[in-house]
Amino acid sequence: MNVPLNLNRLAYFAAVVDAGSFTKAADRLGITKAVVSHQVAQLERDLKTTLLMRTTRRVHPTEAGRIFHTRCTQILREAEDAFAELAASEAAPTGTLRIAAPNDYGIAAIVPVVTAFVERYTDCRVELLLGDQAVDLSLGQIDMAIRVGWLSDSSLQARKIGSFRQFLVAGATMAGKVKAVETPNDLAGLPFIANLALRKPLHWQFAHADQSACDVDFQSSIAVDTTLGARAAVRAGGGLSVLPEFLVADDLASGAVLHVLPDWSLASGGIFTVFPAARFRPTKVASFVEMLVAAEQKRALTREGLGSWK
Repeated sequence: MNVPLNLNRLAYFAAVVDAGSFTKAADRLGITKAVVSHQVAQLERDLKTTLLMRTTRRVHPTEAGRIFHTRCTQILREAEDAFAELAASEAAPTGTLRIAAPNDYGIAAIVPVVTAFVERYTDCRVELLLGDQAVDLSLGQIDMAIRVGWLSDSSLQARKIGSFRQFLVAGATMAGKVKAVETPNDLAGLPFIANLALRKPLHWQFAHADQSACDVDFQSSIAVDTTLGARAAVRAGGGLSVLPEFLVADDLASGAVLHVLPDWSLASGGIFTVFPAARFRPTKVASFVEMLVAAEQKRALTREGLGSWK
């Protein structure tokens, strides 16, 4: 069936079904009842299908009309979103942007981007909520969230914007103790700082370039419930710990901490932007994500240039 597409007729038909009468639909649309009736009748002629059953009191959709109404609603919503997205893309970001992020990545990577964002877009302000517990996006109070590691909820609207390595590190004061460590098997007996923010803070699998692997179960001498706390304990000489590279990059470069077993690698994690369920995203969100992606790409290039810390 080759039927000319007329969005106005779809809108008139949907309005009649939603309102239950031609008169009420005309009032909602701000046009005359005669126009609505004529356009819906023409739609039925185009489709060669009866969409509405008309009585003296009310208008009811037929079975075909109910099915067609569902599709019309979807088409009209998509059309509205297309216009909204186009308008948003041409407008400068404004308003308050609310972001949730983990403490460690938030301080190390998000805060600098937030600062640059409000400097560039002076009509925006940012509320940054830092914490190690995932925020429920369904409540509608957050525009976007940053998740670091591994996503367990596949239903989320998420975009991977980068990745990070994990390093076994020790404070510079432990140089003498870690000097003789050549394989993961040599780690037994060394003090370890457990990061309780992780699901398995004591169990780690090391992989070597020769494809050999070694699982290590540490015994913690110190346990702390935040990654920033684990980093502070490492810097103070409290023991070894596994920390993300974005948190210890400066420490490694300055020599404040040491990369233990640099020839052995640990599992890499992902960096994700996560969004609440929405048909389209405001300009402020899209603009911030664009700046964050650029910062992550720059960080990745810097990492490649420096290579692995030995």
